[in-house]
Amino acid sequence: MTNPVTQDRRHFEDLAVGEVFDLGQVTVTKDMITTFAREFDPFPFHLDEAAAKSSLLGGLASSGWQTGALSLRMLGDSFLSKVASAGGLGFSNLKWKNPVMVGDTIGGTVTIAELRRSETHPQWGIMTLDFDVRNQKRQPVLTMRLANLIETRSAS
Repeated sequence: MTNPVTQDRRHFEDLAVGEVFDLGQVTVTKDMITTFAREFDPFPFHLDEAAAKSSLLGGLASSGWQTGALSLRMLGDSFLSKVASAGGLGFSNLKWKNPVMVGDTIGGTVTIAELRRSETHPQWGIMTLDFDVRNQKRQPVLTMRLANLIETRSAS
């Protein structure tokens, strides 16, 4: 039976290993950093410019978790909104390579690294994505591998 919500989206059978998708870009502002940090990651180098300047980071920096959240938002906007996705299954190999500072613009790509049909639920496929997120200087800021559950067109 076709899901009317996802019938016009790409399904598991429509995807191919090696496909690369552009995530788009977002510029990280001081307000974005401090708002996120106050609620979720209240370290001084995310909240206080003077403390941040004297820290290892040398200035006000985004939380790594904020960088991850922004990366997932870009993924949703650029790719997952066009796929019959049922949600994430988890991530691995998360690495924060360089800090994201006030005024940095981050963006990048995701690549379909693996596709496999669920052995126990053949109506579902599992898509594994590799993230490569960089700043405006092309320096890497985040890499990770994400698994996502994708509807199949048929269970066979």
